[in-house]
Amino acid sequence: MQTVKRCYFACLYLVFAGHIGAASADDSDAILSIDHYVMQRSTVASIEGQYVQLYLRERVLPAVALRGADLAGRVVLFVHGAGTPAEVAFDVPHQDYSWMAYLAASGYDVFSVDMTGYGRSTRPPIMNNSCNLSADNQTDLRLRNAPCRSSATGPATTIQSDWDDINRTVDYIRELRGVERVSLFGWSLGGPRAGGYAAQNPNKVDKLVLLAPAYSRDLPSEQPAADDGPVMTSQSQASFVSNWNRQVGCSNQYDREVAESVWSEMLASDVVGATWGPGMRRAPRTAVWGWNQAMVSRSRTPTLMIAAAHDAQVDADRVRDLFDDLGAEQKVLLDLGCASHNAMWERVHLDMFAASLEWLDSGTVDGMTRGVVRRGYRN
Repeated sequence: MQTVKRCYFACLYLVFAGHIGAASADDSDAILSIDHYVMQRSTVASIEGQYVQLYLRERVLPAVALRGADLAGRVVLFVHGAGTPAEVAFDVPHQDYSWMAYLAASGYDVFSVDMTGYGRSTRPPIMNNSCNLSADNQTDLRLRNAPCRSSATGPATTIQSDWDDINRTVDYIRELRGVERVSLFGWSLGGPRAGGYAAQNPNKVDKLVLLAPAYSRDLPSEQPAADDGPVMTSQSQASFVSNWNRQVGCSNQYDREVAESVWSEMLASDVVGATWGPGMRRAPRTAVWGWNQAMVSRSRTPTLMIAAAHDAQVDADRVRDLFDDLGAEQKVLLDLGCASHNAMWERVHLDMFAASLEWLDSGTVDGMTRGVVRRGYRN
């Protein structure tokens, strides 16, 4: 543990000494962005036993990174959903839309991780073959030979391999920052990923914040039988924008410049997909099980859930089901108006960011430790 810390702090000093030297004696307002690559022995079926790299981004104030303060309760890990890598989802480089930077500015050490198959983490080789997409996705690529014969079928990853990736990442952060627990933030499929992990590892998780968590009461408890569907999914910019626009319920709900920034970062995170057709975002299809009523009823981790009023991907009723079923005594449901599945990229984002910060700071939203809070609704 001490060897890891010495290397970390020495590297930070070498990289950022000039930058920090220009700051005042107090904390610098400049938030650092630090890349980590965490080695993991994979449990993904097509590459099982092989070592992969998990991409971990850190946003942190220089003083927090270098002074060795007690960070208990002040370390956060973001976990992404089914399609968008974590650094793209949560660290948007446009105005004040970075959720990670927002929390880092308040003194939290904030990380995000890409699961195997996403973003800058290792992708199983089967994802490099465009024939392993669905016939419809192949048509979107405008390939001359589409549809072509796939070389593999079935989900490329599973919820268990995701939980294993999260566990490796959490242990890396715990050792790096000298803490027993980290708080987890999950979005969409990040709900089963982060929420399921917390339910099984309560000693490693401090608090949960789940945006549009993809909860299903009747999800099977065991891994379902293999299917012959495609290995992965892809999305074009046109599909990305169309899917977002169908969830707009308020005027000026989101800024088009934010959408452009997100899409640009999406392609930058996928150098192979960016060359397919008009430029595509690739993601593994994931087999999901376990995070059902039985599991969440046993969970005791303090949890903030966020339901977006116009979400057409994870209906708000599913988030309310989670609120009702969750066994934690400390739980709040944030009912977020004028928001879609992509709430962190919309004009209401600061309402949500502020609620998440209060939850981390005090385990409350608007002073409540349990109940429903409404924000973002316009008269």
